[in-house]
Amino acid sequence: MSLLMLLGGIAAVLFAFGRFDFLGWQRDAQRRPAMLPHRPTASQRATLKYFIVVSLLFLTQVLVGGGVAHFRADAASFYGIDISRVFPSQLLRTWHLQLAILWIATAFLAGVLFIAPSLGGRDPACQSFGVNLLFVALIVVVGGSLLGEWLGIRQMLGRLWEWFGNQGWEYLDLGKAWQIGLAAGLVIWVLLLLRAVQPSFSNPEYGELSVLFFLSGLAIPVFYLPAFFYSSATNFAIVDHWSFWIIHLWVEDFFELFVTVVVAVLFYRLGAVTVNTAKRVIYLDAILYLMGGILGTAHHWYFTGQSSMTMAIGASFSALEVVPLVLLTLDAWDFIRVSEGDTDTGGQRTTISHQWTFYFLMAVGFWNFLGAGVFGFLINMPIVSYFEVGTILTPNHGHASFMGVFGLLSVALLVFACREVVADESWASIEKWVRVSFWGLNLGLASMITFNLFPGGVMQLYDVLQNGYWHARGHEYLGTTAVRLVEWARLPGDIVFIFLGVAPLLWITTNSYLSMRRAEESPTGAASARPLLGEIGAAD
Repeated sequence: MSLLMLLGGIAAVLFAFGRFDFLGWQRDAQRRPAMLPHRPTASQRATLKYFIVVSLLFLTQVLVGGGVAHFRADAASFYGIDISRVFPSQLLRTWHLQLAILWIATAFLAGVLFIAPSLGGRDPACQSFGVNLLFVALIVVVGGSLLGEWLGIRQMLGRLWEWFGNQGWEYLDLGKAWQIGLAAGLVIWVLLLLRAVQPSFSNPEYGELSVLFFLSGLAIPVFYLPAFFYSSATNFAIVDHWSFWIIHLWVEDFFELFVTVVVAVLFYRLGAVTVNTAKRVIYLDAILYLMGGILGTAHHWYFTGQSSMTMAIGASFSALEVVPLVLLTLDAWDFIRVSEGDTDTGGQRTTISHQWTFYFLMAVGFWNFLGAGVFGFLINMPIVSYFEVGTILTPNHGHASFMGVFGLLSVALLVFACREVVADESWASIEKWVRVSFWGLNLGLASMITFNLFPGGVMQLYDVLQNGYWHARGHEYLGTTAVRLVEWARLPGDIVFIFLGVAPLLWITTNSYLSMRRAEESPTGAASARPLLGEIGAAD
């Protein structure tokens, strides 16, 4: 039934795209390029420092991830240094997962706050103060949770370890106090978003799009609430139910829908698509995501005593999650067509000046289909999941989908914001590093998967089937020459990803911020303006 629903769903989407012209992204050839002030609003200026923090957290996360990978290749030492005395492997793994969530969430918060004033038309009173307040809260939660986990694992928090250290559950690594702080920060974010976009709700042209933009943001804190439904003393079956609500439904469903809405709004504000196109894509994706995602969550509940019928329904509808990913792959090709623009009668060709934002969005479509679609479907049917869960095929799916989709979208928002605040004459020196980062991230991720995660996962699953799950997770298997060779094969991809992919982002954000500050100090900076769509190839 899973395979039948998968093939039937893909066939229906492809038939609809071939039969009806009004589906998919369509360029708005009649719309004039939008003019925005060259100097951003006060809240947008306040938002840019978030992206510096994003790049710092991202760089820290991948360096920690390199340490985690090294522990798998050589558990005894880190190139002759015993770092486990200060940073044990379980702490690095905790930090690696938590930092991934934190830097991507920070980029989402900042990106939405940066885009929102262009919908509302102005900055509400004290909006920049709220953005700065949220920034302080973010620093406290991030720094406090990371420090608390280090103190807790060293037994330095006593009975307060659960509140300020580690709750002990995956995706809830941060202490309960920091978790409450994170939830409070999300509430502040939603209020700031509402204040920014509310004036546009009654706009006859794009009011409905603004409402969808707000509601998709509101879903993020609302559907995080199940994270408060359990504690360290809760029965495992209850925890497993709600934790997969967080992992699957919150991350893989409502985050995906949020991605679609943000991209649609971004394209509309760039003058690339009509408002009707943006709304159609949002509604279509919402139907497909929620239809497969809500019931599809049940395919994770194998170890919580669910009935066979529950597992069958969950597996069947989980297969439908691949269908909107096919849609996004078609979108990626549409992005190319949309970004190329048209040639008018005067021989001028228009193109969107945010070409690297588009390239990152195209990469999101590719990795969504490969990471979430192919690698996700590879492991999500119950009989496969029973043998595979906890092997390297799980992080193979996780890296390709979480980094490839949410990570690259976060970088797209980062590049968009930096491009908006940097003058054209200053962008050329920054743009070359954006190009380096784009290829470094994509090639590095592809190398990790090709030479380490995917072959290592297949080898481990084969050992599960031959010798048992206990054997494939034990030293007798993990210490073999072939397994350690595959682990070391990850090193080149990690080097490319870290130093050519992530490190340039810190340079890009810092220089964009400094360029913005210099423009603020320039006496002519406030009067300049530039179009979101630039003209190229014009002949006098």
